[in-house]
Amino acid sequence: MKKSQILGTSVLSISVGVGLAAYAQSGGFDISQQVGPNPVLPDPVSSLLPDLKVAEVVGWKDGETPAVPNGLMVTAYARDLANPRTVHTLPNGDVLVIQSRGPSGEPTSRPKDLIRGWIMSVAHGGGGGEQKESNAITLLRDTNRDGTVDEKHDLLTKLDSPFGVAWIDNTLYVASTSAILAYPYELGQNEITTKPKTLTPLPGGPINHHWTKDLALSPDGQMLYVSVGSNSNIVENGLEAEKGRAAIWQVDRHTGAARVFASGLRNPNGLTFNPETGTLWTVVNERDELGPNLVPDYMTSVKEGGFYGWPWSYYGNHVDARVYPPRPDMVERATPPDYALSSHVAALGLAFSMNSALPAAYANGAFIGEHGSWNRDSFNGYKVVYVPFEAGRPIGKAQDVVTGFIQDDQAKGRPVGVGIDGTGALLVADDAGNTVWRVASSDGKITPQPIGTDQISANPQVSTGAKAGGTTDMNPSIGTERTGSTPQSQMPAAPADERPTDQKPLPGQPDNSRPAQMQIAPAGGL
Repeated sequence: MKKSQILGTSVLSISVGVGLAAYAQSGGFDISQQVGPNPVLPDPVSSLLPDLKVAEVVGWKDGETPAVPNGLMVTAYARDLANPRTVHTLPNGDVLVIQSRGPSGEPTSRPKDLIRGWIMSVAHGGGGGEQKESNAITLLRDTNRDGTVDEKHDLLTKLDSPFGVAWIDNTLYVASTSAILAYPYELGQNEITTKPKTLTPLPGGPINHHWTKDLALSPDGQMLYVSVGSNSNIVENGLEAEKGRAAIWQVDRHTGAARVFASGLRNPNGLTFNPETGTLWTVVNERDELGPNLVPDYMTSVKEGGFYGWPWSYYGNHVDARVYPPRPDMVERATPPDYALSSHVAALGLAFSMNSALPAAYANGAFIGEHGSWNRDSFNGYKVVYVPFEAGRPIGKAQDVVTGFIQDDQAKGRPVGVGIDGTGALLVADDAGNTVWRVASSDGKITPQPIGTDQISANPQVSTGAKAGGTTDMNPSIGTERTGSTPQSQMPAAPADERPTDQKPLPGQPDNSRPAQMQIAPAGGL
């Protein structure tokens, strides 16, 4: 039997079996109850077949755009891209668009994995025809700051599923799926031809379930923070496969020395520092197969040494009974997130609005790119929302800002990363619509000068230096580590061997694309 026939049969079976689980938990459930600091959490449900509703990606017709509220206007900043995932503004106003597809060849451990792969191809518009080459970083330049791209240059190509970037001291850091790379790069250059150095390896294949690795530069410019998602939904690939994962790492950008900064985060992305407080924030995709209304994805501040529950619990001390053996000690340690976004919205992008040129209604808060659901009985997400902040904390309900990505059962696009461009407008990377959208104030207001994504502050609140050699509580857990009595300055740095941009090891050199994880995240009795 052909693969397509197998998949078709499997999906038909799932569609028949959806009803029972959905009915047991839905019953007119109001998903707005799951937006905010105290979400309503129904009882978990389980079924032989999971909930499933997949939107077919059809793309944008000529002249079509997403919808925005009054006071805003939306235009296409760049089209004809190849799966744009994230955007990053350099201090001179140039915008980097990171285009990426996930690595192929992940082994399947369950029949569901085969179905999931097919679902992802449909949900990303990759189901038919030859696809444009992706895994590249493209530079967009608006020379006169009128909101229109005047120059477009491919800065880097043939990368290994890149996602996050950061720039400082004439160095562009790129988080691929298997390493953080450091490229010499001066502002204004239109291409990079110098081979990179590997700052530190990151957990990659052969299993690479959550492959996106986001990146943020600390406010003091000394540390990089990188997100490493879990290798499973709830540890079905074994605890050994989760070493160093479901975590946010702190990496010394001078030496490559790495440690786990926070753990228990199933799939964190959208790493960014609040420019008002210097606190690290992230958005997280939570676990599946507990019903259409569990578990809410969320946005949260990230505390040093914090543990956020995965896999043993969700939203603080709500135990996931599917995980064995149970760990009540870890459940007790779990920190509840700050703000729920409702279930299965697949939040992937996060950007603070401070210092933008957007209307006053968006002066102090965070924009979140919600990629959209596929594993619930009705669609959720597929939009960009805005959460107002006050005194460094989220307040009130999330507000829809960029919508119109989905119509009936078809998706014109799917938002991922968000950011502020060199004029103070909001940029939205649409990986299914292959477009970057620009959302600006309708009165034409722009910032006096460009402000880069990496905002360096003289007085950051986040600890990025002296505590780097501290000793985190070593109760056995996913993604925790301890340097013992060895300070970070004496931690072994990752190999800094030069690599070509296609990430292949040099002839005669060992393949260091996978980290010595016992140095980074010891098993700790797992």
